[in-house]
Amino acid sequence: MKVIFKVFFILFFLGIGKTYSQDFVYTPKNPAFGGNPYNYSWLMSSAQAQNDIKEATTTNPYSTYSTDPLKNFTESLNQQILSQLSRQIVAKQFGEGALTAGTYILGDYQIDIGNQSSGLNITILDNKNGSSTTVTVPYF
Repeated sequence: MKVIFKVFFILFFLGIGKTYSQDFVYTPKNPAFGGNPYNYSWLMSSAQAQNDIKEATTTNPYSTYSTDPLKNFTESLNQQILSQLSRQIVAKQFGEGALTAGTYILGDYQIDIGNQSSGLNITILDNKNGSSTTVTVPYF
């Protein structure tokens, strides 16, 4: 039994000495990193199929603006008017004079100012989409 084991042991180690191995070689798939250039169309179609983001389309394809400059100007002007009005409201309410009650129309906005027992009530109505905001400034 010992002889068979020794013979098997010697043959086993002699067999291992005759085996060969090869190097592992990494080949990238992406052609931008040295891969096969024929993979480009497959990679691009796979990426486009996974893309969920839609590009913003403009009304005028020849325009360099993504939005209408006139619309941006109108929105900016409305914001400045409302900001100036809010500064005047706070200055007059907490200062010496008081605001007069009434209805004011500024562009797309209708502003109603009224005195109540709890304070100054200001209602801003957007005529374009019908939304309204009510602000109450208390008396001090």
